[in-house]
Amino acid sequence: MNKNLSNIKKAIKYLNNDECVGIPTETVYGLAANAYSNKATSKIFKLKKRPKKNPLIVHYYNLNLLKKDCVINGKFLKLYKKYSPGPISFVLKLKKNSLISKNVTNNKKTLAVRFPKHTLTRRLLKKLKYPLAAPSANVSTKISPVSKLDVIDEFGKKIKYVLDGGQSKIGLESTIINLTDRTQILRLGGIEKKDINKFLKSNIHFVKKQKNILSPGQSKVHYSPNIPIRLNVKNPKKNEAFILIKKRKHSGKNFYYLSYNKNLKEVAKNLYKTLRTIKKRKFKYIAIEKIPNKGIGEAINDRLKRASKFYEKFSRS
Repeated sequence: MNKNLSNIKKAIKYLNNDECVGIPTETVYGLAANAYSNKATSKIFKLKKRPKKNPLIVHYYNLNLLKKDCVINGKFLKLYKKYSPGPISFVLKLKKNSLISKNVTNNKKTLAVRFPKHTLTRRLLKKLKYPLAAPSANVSTKISPVSKLDVIDEFGKKIKYVLDGGQSKIGLESTIINLTDRTQILRLGGIEKKDINKFLKSNIHFVKKQKNILSPGQSKVHYSPNIPIRLNVKNPKKNEAFILIKKRKHSGKNFYYLSYNKNLKEVAKNLYKTLRTIKKRKFKYIAIEKIPNKGIGEAINDRLKRASKFYEKFSRS
């Protein structure tokens, strides 16, 4: 039997028994459970130590199941045809007769949905009779995982199974766009804001702060390695791990390169992996050089600002 098929069958067995499973996506790894099950989705919150007010993104194979759960509008269909499957999530109005667990939405009338591109997860979703609620497979506020080992590093034996799909290609979470009453970008991510605006011929803004939390990624503190972080640094201190976006002639044992030539997509792919490595090497401080705030660099800077908030009181700049 094909190994991947065998692994998918294992994942289905656990999911059908209301367990949580780690799944690969092109963005980061997700902690997945049956989105229609109160029992299964409650386990996501328990494992992640996630606040109940923070809703989950639900992953679908295609539009067939989604039409039973959400109100489809023209702007969504346009973006879906352009970018899905891929690293974009949509906030839509939830239908009254939807089977989605109220745990997923925090009793709200909207739902964040996505169609992941990763081949293994698409095969998994195709074989299921329910969509998967799947936030990133990390403890709440911590670094998102980009490999099977990262997920195991987060949860150990507390998670029943992780579907191994290699390292995530993008390395940052999906872009989230609100398509309900007002069109807004709620989280910067794998698809750049400028590309969405160019495609829609509009000027949709990124909402940095919102009282009514409609989707993940809006918390002030997020993506943290639990280490004080200094941003936009030119000269690191001796006790800091120094993260750079371009290879330098001068280097040191504390230097970590995200790219050799300022390739921001490489920077994004390697960011979480590098933060996790630095944490394992027991550095107490991190310094990061300035990252251009353009393209996917906007999403990278957003993640780093939220990560730095965790230990803001320790700032030594």
